[in-house]
Amino acid sequence: MPVHVYEQTDQGHGRYEVRRSWLVNDISTLPDPQVWAGLRGIGRAKCERHEGGRVSYKRRYYITTLIDVRTFARATRAHWGIENGLHWRLDVTFREDESRIRCANAPANFNTLRQFALNLLKRALPSISVKQNKLKAALDDDFRANVVFQL
Repeated sequence: MPVHVYEQTDQGHGRYEVRRSWLVNDISTLPDPQVWAGLRGIGRAKCERHEGGRVSYKRRYYITTLIDVRTFARATRAHWGIENGLHWRLDVTFREDESRIRCANAPANFNTLRQFALNLLKRALPSISVKQNKLKAALDDDFRANVVFQL
């Protein structure tokens, strides 16, 4: 079965990364391939990270409609860039990593509320930072009403 492979290397911020992507476009070996309408490939992304004398590995597996391994590699990298950016914003704006909420569904519920609030604050005054919008909303009732109700 043909496997397409693509490798990227990156260096910066005191670390060295090697990202390898594999993509198989032959899905005929799957049980009931007709059930997977639109599926064009199965992919794997492996990241090898060298930082401070330590090496770590992460593997992720994907089902995809993409057929080009380079496009697949860019898409997986972009996805995690968005995910990491959102987490960083939630941590900086709402100090999410310091949260002590642990009971039942409360962590997931509060994460949803934080994401909702983050989106509202990003739309409020795009010319200033989310953190500044949050402070302004805390101090100004009219601005807070505008943020919440998008007046």
